[in-house]
Amino acid sequence: MSLMKIFLVEDNELYAKATKHHLSLNPDNQVEHFVTGKSCLEKLYLQPDCILLDYSLPDLSGIDVLKKVKSSQPDLPVVIVSGQEDVATAIDLLKEGAYDYIVKDENSKERIWKTINNLRENAKLRNELDRLREEVNLKYDFSSIKGSSVPIKRVFKLIEKAIRTNITVSISGETGTGKELVAKAIHYNSKNKKAPLVTVNIAAIPKELLESELFGYEKGAFTGAISRRIGKFEEANGGTLFLDEIGEMDLSLQAKLLRILQERVVTRIGSNKEIKVDTRIIVATHRNLKEEVAKGNFREDLYYRLLGLPIELPPLRQRESDIILLAKYFLKLFLEENEMEEMRISEQVQTKLRSYSWPGNVRELKAVIELAAVLADDGIIEEKDLNFNTVGDELDNLVSEGLTLKDYNTKLINYYLKNHNNNVVEVAKLLDIGKSTLYRMLKNKELTVN
Repeated sequence: MSLMKIFLVEDNELYAKATKHHLSLNPDNQVEHFVTGKSCLEKLYLQPDCILLDYSLPDLSGIDVLKKVKSSQPDLPVVIVSGQEDVATAIDLLKEGAYDYIVKDENSKERIWKTINNLRENAKLRNELDRLREEVNLKYDFSSIKGSSVPIKRVFKLIEKAIRTNITVSISGETGTGKELVAKAIHYNSKNKKAPLVTVNIAAIPKELLESELFGYEKGAFTGAISRRIGKFEEANGGTLFLDEIGEMDLSLQAKLLRILQERVVTRIGSNKEIKVDTRIIVATHRNLKEEVAKGNFREDLYYRLLGLPIELPPLRQRESDIILLAKYFLKLFLEENEMEEMRISEQVQTKLRSYSWPGNVRELKAVIELAAVLADDGIIEEKDLNFNTVGDELDNLVSEGLTLKDYNTKLINYYLKNHNNNVVEVAKLLDIGKSTLYRMLKNKELTVN
């Protein structure tokens, strides 16, 4: 770190002038003086590296300014400089997040100098740590998958295990969590990466056409079969076949898929010839296949054949520390693709992004950031540029219904249960209500569990 931007908040002009002069002896210190707390708070967008804050100001108390700074920029170091040697006050300020408490006396000048130097060294260490983390993150960066949170690192470790062998991989997770990206990461880092990766979205193909799509057909096999066509299994021979939304496959076709997986041969429609295939299988679903087996919607023998190495993708709400990293990544990509000037995300927006539940997961975050980049002014994304359509629609609907407070509470809890996989413990924590309350409401059928 070369330049150290310091905000000096001090209403005593003589003390401020002396302190600014002393700190400016180091040419790498850039000191900006403020007489009031309000004027300092209004300039926080300039992103100082630290604040020297007088405890007694003409408009706001030091602790009020400290709280406001910490609410918007929690990592910004604030050093309190006070004319009072009050231990209780010092302890209270340190509890509120002050970096240090310095009493104005004959030694304060040197203490301030030493504290600023310590902050400079700490900043250097943080920058070095960030650089090392970035290097470590590169190890875990498969294709376009980004993140350094504990849940996503568990996924990275499983991906690393998957690429060492040809084991079947089953990927589960909510819509928008990046299941196809994981499939691509496994294929393009495996020994078969030079062979084709063929993707089939089961849900997007009518069930009466899916068989011919997967297995192929001979000329004249049915009306409209004017020429022979190879299926996706043959197309992916030597490589990887990714069957997305496998839980949507019709039971009759599941039996045929099971035979292919067991025998490693495929027979085109209209032919008796068996064709050997060496195709790695990766499947994905947003459904709980074990529950689908219990309901009779999915074959148990196929379930165990496909299970292989299971990789469960965490929803974005469980990856809070990755949200800003992903947001900045999507913003950078969007700006580059559209040849737009550099843009940053305000602290207030970052706070809002972290607090949102992201029912659409990573896919929704990407859409929100791209729209915000289009709407933003002056190179910074502000709160006005954010559009959370899913939550906005839910709230608009609630308000327009004219319900009682009890009904509103029930609607809100149902909404959270729906978007958190009916996880009572998680919803209780998010809404700050007792688990017993939720269980009682469920028992009394006041809530709807899907």
